[in-house]
Amino acid sequence: MPAENHLLRALHECYAEINGTQRYIMRCIFDREEFMRFDSTVGEFRALTAMGRPFAESWNSQKDYMERRRAEVDTVCRHNYELNQAFTVKRQVQPKVHVSPSKKVSLKHHDLLVCHTTDFYPGSIGVRWFRNGQEETAGVVSTNLIRNGDWTFQILVMLEMTPQPGDVYTCHVEHPSLQSPVTVEWKVGSDSARNKTLTGVCGLVLGLLFLAVGITMQLKRKKGSTFHGVHQLRQSTN
Repeated sequence: MPAENHLLRALHECYAEINGTQRYIMRCIFDREEFMRFDSTVGEFRALTAMGRPFAESWNSQKDYMERRRAEVDTVCRHNYELNQAFTVKRQVQPKVHVSPSKKVSLKHHDLLVCHTTDFYPGSIGVRWFRNGQEETAGVVSTNLIRNGDWTFQILVMLEMTPQPGDVYTCHVEHPSLQSPVTVEWKVGSDSARNKTLTGVCGLVLGLLFLAVGITMQLKRKKGSTFHGVHQLRQSTN
């Protein structure tokens, strides 16, 4: 008969409470069943099954061992918390904010204006929409907080709007990493004006290109005519 295999484990856990206190827990597990637990808020081992009773009584009676176990909340949990809080609890990354319509804007037609806020940490953030200085609450839709996979987050907050000439929409972002809120404006017609500018620039570039090609071809024609005239003159002389 093959020997039976069993697994005995002790899990040590640290918790940072909201009020700033630390909590240490040691879980004793046999074959996936927790039979005994030490909790620093209790100060002693407690049996969770019949198997755990003799172990809890034995360990609780060992004064030196229990003093070391009760000190774990300071020597392990609080010590590691202070070492790592600069990279965890106190870590802050400022958000990047971009505002754009979901499609090409057409005046007096419904559209969605998207405020994309990304690359921020921690995850607590406030994003609000304003139209001409007045906060918009109706027609605001938000995604859940999205994890980027690199300890930063992103969120999209959309505003349903019917653009009117001269309207100014503002995405207002508040985050613990910012000393003051970030505001990004979008003006009705700004995209169309930008498109007109780009069209003008492209037209100018194409015009210059065609002009250069035309001049080059003209010079080639003149050069060819001159060469042909010289060739005929040489033949008549000979």
